[in-house]
Amino acid sequence: MMETFYEVMRRKGISRRSFLKYCSLTATSLGLAPAFVPQIAYAMENKPRTPVIWLHGLECTCCTEAFIRSAHPLAKDVVLSMISLDYDDTLMAAAGHQAEELLEELLVKYKGQYILAVEGNPPLNEDGMFCIQSGKPFLEKLQKVAKDAKAIIAWGSCASWGCVQAAKPNPTQATPIHKVITDKPIIKVPGCPPIPEVMTGVITYMLTFDRIPELDRQGRPKMFYSQRIHDKCYRRPHFDAGQFVEAWDDESARRGYCLYKVGCKGPTTYNACSTMEWNEGTSFPIKAGHGCIGCSEDGFWDKGSFYDRLTDIHAFGIEANADQIGGTAAAVVGASVAAHAAITVAKRARDTSREKSNTNA
Repeated sequence: MMETFYEVMRRKGISRRSFLKYCSLTATSLGLAPAFVPQIAYAMENKPRTPVIWLHGLECTCCTEAFIRSAHPLAKDVVLSMISLDYDDTLMAAAGHQAEELLEELLVKYKGQYILAVEGNPPLNEDGMFCIQSGKPFLEKLQKVAKDAKAIIAWGSCASWGCVQAAKPNPTQATPIHKVITDKPIIKVPGCPPIPEVMTGVITYMLTFDRIPELDRQGRPKMFYSQRIHDKCYRRPHFDAGQFVEAWDDESARRGYCLYKVGCKGPTTYNACSTMEWNEGTSFPIKAGHGCIGCSEDGFWDKGSFYDRLTDIHAFGIEANADQIGGTAAAVVGASVAAHAAITVAKRARDTSREKSNTNA
């Protein structure tokens, strides 16, 4: 019988109080109300750790690099305590024949119980020969392991959409997971890479509630991908005011104005970067002075230069766009100044007239 998360923590000398505090922090990181804390505690006390098999196709390993830097919860707590990461050829000590024999054992031992996490994607051209593992195309390995998986997590934009490997002209015919595996639930966690706490948060949710999180129409967890980066960006007031960076070295850039006109894709990108940020909440690209490149959206490599501005973003009314709002704001200010001046002149004329009337009387 596999240990529960709570049993592992107790074995490590973690107190009950610290355990409950951990459950509270977990609920917060998942955006859940305090009422869910008891459910999280119960799940971690009673449910055995979930076996996870993590495969790597065509990718750069940036998803793993992000995952091991998660702070809430720590990746080591996820890997060593919350789940049973039984196979990951990047992190595991075993290699070669030993690793592949272990995989075969896991497929039998945890049939129908394990979660398959996939980083990267399979190439279909030349019968999959552009990505070979253990002497066979990765496509074959993916299909074999996916057959008896309970659910599949597509880590990053490579697995979710195809990413740079699938960018035109895509000579290897790199293909996202959902176009190869069509009979299993797939949770897409896009990003290049995804936010570390989003990755660990998805696993935590599945462990706690024994189900996949609510997904949007593209298969992404709504708890992390329901809002545009633009919606909660700290530069949003400058966007609404028509204050934009026009060039990277202009005064507007130094003042921290909106980066929309120099290519920021925040208005069309769904992710939690502007609320969760990166490196334990330290920063994110827009805060560092670079516009969002839309890396969590499908086909972002094929949508032109990262510095080409979006067009016709109507955020100020049906007809207004970013080009018009600055002029409109200036016109409104000008009109207000003119109106104020006219009222002042009229008032002074009226007061002068009254003074003359009083003098003549």
